[in-house]
Amino acid sequence: MSNLNHLIAELCPDGVEYKKLGEIAVDIYRGFGITRDQITLTGTACVRYGEIYTIYGIGFDKCVSHTDASTITSKKYFEHGDILFTITGESVEDIAKSSAYIGHEKCLAGGDIVILKHTQNPKYLSYALATTDAQKQKSKGKVKSKVVHSSVPAIREIRIPLPPLPVQQEIVRILDNFTELTAELTAELTARKKQYEYYRDELLTAGNDVQTVLLGEVCVKTSNIRWKDTDGEYYYIDLTSVDRETNNIRPEQIITADNAPSRAQQIIQKNDVLFATTRPTLKRYCFVPEQYEGQICSTGYCVLRANPEIIIPKYLYYTITTENFNLYVENNQKGASYPAISDSEVKMYSFSVPSLDEQARIVAILDRFDALCNDLTSGIPAEIEARRKQYEYYRDKLLTFKEASA
Repeated sequence: MSNLNHLIAELCPDGVEYKKLGEIAVDIYRGFGITRDQITLTGTACVRYGEIYTIYGIGFDKCVSHTDASTITSKKYFEHGDILFTITGESVEDIAKSSAYIGHEKCLAGGDIVILKHTQNPKYLSYALATTDAQKQKSKGKVKSKVVHSSVPAIREIRIPLPPLPVQQEIVRILDNFTELTAELTAELTARKKQYEYYRDELLTAGNDVQTVLLGEVCVKTSNIRWKDTDGEYYYIDLTSVDRETNNIRPEQIITADNAPSRAQQIIQKNDVLFATTRPTLKRYCFVPEQYEGQICSTGYCVLRANPEIIIPKYLYYTITTENFNLYVENNQKGASYPAISDSEVKMYSFSVPSLDEQARIVAILDRFDALCNDLTSGIPAEIEARRKQYEYYRDKLLTFKEASA
């Protein structure tokens, strides 16, 4: 990092200016809604806000989505160097996630996206906006709920260090090296997971001699909890508690009747299967472990409880993690702002259920694949986590400067 130290000593020996985004913005404006039905295979490149959470990182040069621009009522474009913010999200911690567009097409921005135009190094801004300090500013005053919102005025107020452009460029070069190393490990992990998913879907596709049932026919009724009649504390699994990558429950909240959601919540049991019914929280699944017996989860989840005389709980879990089930959920969601699938539609999902002995055989195979995947990658996630912490440490350190006096 000697070159960076040399540049700082030469170009900003007395410190670095800190500025609000509103002060450096050439323009800042909101995108316009692009619905799922308006996404096409070809056409004008576009970004929908959920993709910033799930697909794009610090910077991206190509859009994964396209649309027919003639169907968009109010076209809001972004171009090379612009920073895209999400102003709607599912957690306080992730709100206003941003990404720099470094491609060269003129693209459309969907609703709940804010576009920042500027004259700085775009990836530098993206790195600076990902720091611990910037994230604290983004989440300040936000309240944890089903959906969290930010705004253009809030984004204008975010304050970041703004060294000269050569310093920005050198910081980007250093941090890009960190992210490239992590990307290589992540690619290997992704390949292992795809291999597992392929064999899972193959094993769960039965022949014509296997009976087909509806999901509602193999599940038993679950129960709710009403807070006005309840004492005590409960673990509460909300829509951000289940990790999309591992399907494990992350640190949960503890709630009582005093701080509980107003409506009834669902009591869960060991071996229940949970899945999120609402976008943008799709593809969250969980097989409930023993320590959550008798605890509760958000009504944003559907709780499936297997009838053990017909279906093995783990077989049910593997079934609802397949791509077929996920597509069924997406195709049967209803609602405008936050589409969700109803319980009645969930019950109508049709799939193959072999004998209990055959289910046990398939579950044993998939458990071995799952264990093999975990064994093969136990070192990889650990190394990824170590690299991530190292990157975050150096990112925050590199982007913390002595502030120049006014």
